Amino acid sequence: MASSLICSETQSRVSSVLNRDVKQYGKKYMFDCNEETCWNSDQGECQWVSLEFPKSVKVSELKVQFQGGFSAKTCRLEGCPKDGDSAVLSQFYPEDNNSLQSFPIQEAPAVDKVKIMFENSADFFGRIIVYSLDVLGERAS
Repeated sequence: MASSLICSETQSRVSSVLNRDVKQYGKKYMFDCNEETCWNSDQGECQWVSLEFPKSVKVSELKVQFQGGFSAKTCRLEGCPKDGDSAVLSQFYPEDNNSLQSFPIQEAPAVDKVKIMFENSADFFGRIIVYSLDVLGERAS
């Protein structure tokens, strides 16, 4: 059964943080289970979040909650094994609202890193606001 792949050893990186204010808008707020906090990107094209897992994983689902007006219109999930090349695992198209959205990932190979590319934003300046992000699947054996 699929469960959250994000743990304390998962390393995360983001493309940017609004005004570099990580205390208020940092990446950690996507994973803190607090609906009052969020990661807020700075402006610019193609914002992203990358996750590196301690062990290889098979991703089966992505869950993301944007702030309406600051969601991505087109997203791409890329993955790569430890020493391999990145490959597109899935494309998905979120709705521009505040609800938690779920995107199934079909037959993804085992990967050590994933990168979620927010290719374009509903916001005129390209900002993305994410209240919650989770990657579900299984640890590869």
